[in-house]
Amino acid sequence: MNCSSFGIGLAGLGTVGSGVVLALERNAGLISARTGGRVKLEIARVLVRDLTKLRPVALPDECLTTSWRELVEDPAVDIVVELIGGTTDAFEIVAAALKAGKPVVTGNKALLAERGVELFALSKQHDAPIHFEAAVAGGIPIIKTVQESFIGNRIHSIVGIINGTSNYILERMTSAGLEFPAALAEAQALGYAEADPALDVNGWDAAHKAILLATLAYGFPIDPAKIHVAGIEQVRPIDIEFATRLGYVVKLLAVVREHADGAVELRVQPSFIAQSHILASVHGVFNAVAVHGDAAGESLFYGRGAGQDPTASSVVADLVEAGRSLAQANGHRGFLPYREAGELLPVEETETAYYVRFDVTDRPGVIAEVARVLADAGIGISGTHSPVKPDQPDADFLDMVFLLHTCSFGRLQETLREIESLNCINSAPVVFRIEKL
Repeated sequence: MNCSSFGIGLAGLGTVGSGVVLALERNAGLISARTGGRVKLEIARVLVRDLTKLRPVALPDECLTTSWRELVEDPAVDIVVELIGGTTDAFEIVAAALKAGKPVVTGNKALLAERGVELFALSKQHDAPIHFEAAVAGGIPIIKTVQESFIGNRIHSIVGIINGTSNYILERMTSAGLEFPAALAEAQALGYAEADPALDVNGWDAAHKAILLATLAYGFPIDPAKIHVAGIEQVRPIDIEFATRLGYVVKLLAVVREHADGAVELRVQPSFIAQSHILASVHGVFNAVAVHGDAAGESLFYGRGAGQDPTASSVVADLVEAGRSLAQANGHRGFLPYREAGELLPVEETETAYYVRFDVTDRPGVIAEVARVLADAGIGISGTHSPVKPDQPDADFLDMVFLLHTCSFGRLQETLREIESLNCINSAPVVFRIEKL
């Protein structure tokens, strides 16, 4: 039995990087046993910003460096792990590693979503794979599942809750009646949200992950500028209250769906989903992804979407896969796009039912004015509601909600622009899709 030892160049020793070191120390024997004694992984070099900083893991001083070039070029480094985040230095590190023919493991969804076209081209050119299980849904093995377990399926759809921070905030708004700022502050205090939570709450963290899943499922690069992304910043307790009353919950949902003509629908937005659907029971910072394949049918994957140990688990799994590939020398086993181009369905052509909330001036005839514009556009109304606020019974302004039948998003947007011009409308309407899953 031949045992191959592979040196790891670890760029970043933060929460996840430290978790990777600890996991390798804790489970070295287990990994060796499960690979038939053929793969041994050792930390060879670690990139840090400050050599003097106290760290939660003990590493020899000679392992540490502040130069990413030194890490990548070190002959003792066989596999490069990028965990520094961002899209600038991270791109340079990953590109240099691939050019050197070294496999890369990364959890950087923004990097792959925004610059993956360039990196996967380098991966193919230099026969050096990129492994990125940790980039989507933390410890859930969704990348390998889509890439390998569903390889014999035509994937009809991938729908998921893939940002734990937003899911926690929406749940606290639902269960405790908190306003968005209070729920966000609580998430930050518990360490679920960053000091700058923009990417979590504006939907782009989930969008980057959805882009990666769509690229895996349908094989062509996707331009982030061409997808529809909306976050949870405008969700208010009144929206949560309406959802509950109507039998729904509000979730930040990523929807990837192939249509009959081959066009791919890709969007991220707060949505109403039925309380009876399994995704409605995904609580706290947990993630869940539902994959529908033509052969496998519907499958659900659930688990922690972030955190030191779940994310480190995915990184270590990728390291083992990279080590196996190097040991067996059987060619590139990482992901490569298999189509040069594909068609994204314009968000204007996507169709669902909708919940629309208007801030209106309280006077007779308001409902009739709005209903007339909707009727002229051919958009049906399934219900209206105008709540009276007990603490403000004589308020001049109120929230009016319309539940609308299924129509294209483009027609809805055009109609809402006309409604906004009415002198009874005080601000831009808030729109939630009502998903039929």
